[in-house]
Amino acid sequence: MKHDATPENAKSVKVSAGNDRRSFMLAGLGLAGGAAAGSMGLLADAKAGSNLPPDVPIWTKSLGSGVVAHPYGQPSRYEAQVERRTVDWLTADRMASISFTPLADLKGIITPSGLVFERYHSGLPEIDPGQHRLMIHGMVKQPLLLTMDDLMRMPSVSVIRFLECPANGGMEWRGAQMTGVQFTHGMLACCEWTGVLLSTLLEEVGFSRDASWILAEGADGAHMSRSIPMEKALDDTLVVYAQNGEALRPEQGYPLRLINPGWEGNTCIKWLRRLEIGDKPWYQREETSKYTDLMPDGKAREFTFVQECNSVITSPSPEKPLKGKGKYWIEGLAWSGRGKIKHVDVSLDGGISWREAGITSIVLPRALTRFGLEFDWDGSPALLQSRAVDETGYVQPTYQQLRDVRGTNSIYHKNAIHTWNLQPGGTVANVQLS
Repeated sequence: MKHDATPENAKSVKVSAGNDRRSFMLAGLGLAGGAAAGSMGLLADAKAGSNLPPDVPIWTKSLGSGVVAHPYGQPSRYEAQVERRTVDWLTADRMASISFTPLADLKGIITPSGLVFERYHSGLPEIDPGQHRLMIHGMVKQPLLLTMDDLMRMPSVSVIRFLECPANGGMEWRGAQMTGVQFTHGMLACCEWTGVLLSTLLEEVGFSRDASWILAEGADGAHMSRSIPMEKALDDTLVVYAQNGEALRPEQGYPLRLINPGWEGNTCIKWLRRLEIGDKPWYQREETSKYTDLMPDGKAREFTFVQECNSVITSPSPEKPLKGKGKYWIEGLAWSGRGKIKHVDVSLDGGISWREAGITSIVLPRALTRFGLEFDWDGSPALLQSRAVDETGYVQPTYQQLRDVRGTNSIYHKNAIHTWNLQPGGTVANVQLS
């Protein structure tokens, strides 16, 4: 991929070439002056508190709690700030609302189950798995009514895939207004999902040759439902009962949900109770009045299932300001519903010039991919952006490119290049560039 050259009049921001990792780390720790400077720093730290080297920390002087003090493990109390959050004004009622994943606080590509964003249309149902059934009927030879035990006896698969609400970032269509990456991009998660391929279940029921769609319906009070093309169902759709090695969390669809990898999270029906096989879409509320894309000519696009290539810098961000001049690690996440991430560039000047970021995680199709770039910040203001490219060659668009096609009346599928304004004091603000 061709990279833009830096114009002569562009403000330069020094970036480490990455060849001398030791120098980078020493400078970042304030030890670039050598061992003597490092020793002075340690001594200064020791005076700040008795738990710092060379003193012996207080927690090494007594026994800790025993095994099974907490039968189900919990994060350290020092990580209590890492939590899902809501936006009070966003929805009229919490029964049909959203909480957001704290992306800036996460590492790697797997989202802990307890931090995966929530989206409800009628609140969280409490379902007894012993009384839950999955009904498969319609244009089939042999309708089935399956218990959870029945499903767990079938061949299973496990995949790591992202899950994203199509409204992720939708509040930003007409301008920057959210205050952090948790709220601009936090309707996003990536987990290991375990269950039965839907194609396996379709073989069991013997669907008609004329069948081309499936209606998936949930057991929540809204009877949340979406029409799924048969082509996707036979490809990689999963009927899932486990997440990150344990049973689904209730807020993620316990005891059973659908996962359509790379597609709108709204199609990944939670608390799955029914699959009806048919020869046309059902045009339910959530695929007509909602989850459609209003175009500039007043028409609405339907069934725009794929979550397009996207990326965001998670640090620096409003939640992760910089603490003075020095060496830093710019990092973020990229993802595409079309397949694997191939390439990520980072700009420090609002897209005038670009530098290739390193891919720092395993690269899987339709999963989050982590990237990073060394950054030597001299205290100057900077406009930080990331731009991802997937294996199909699709390049993440600018806001102007997106609005040229979609206008400004959309909510869903906002995947424009995002900008953070790094200010001289180290704070970071959400801004938009065309």
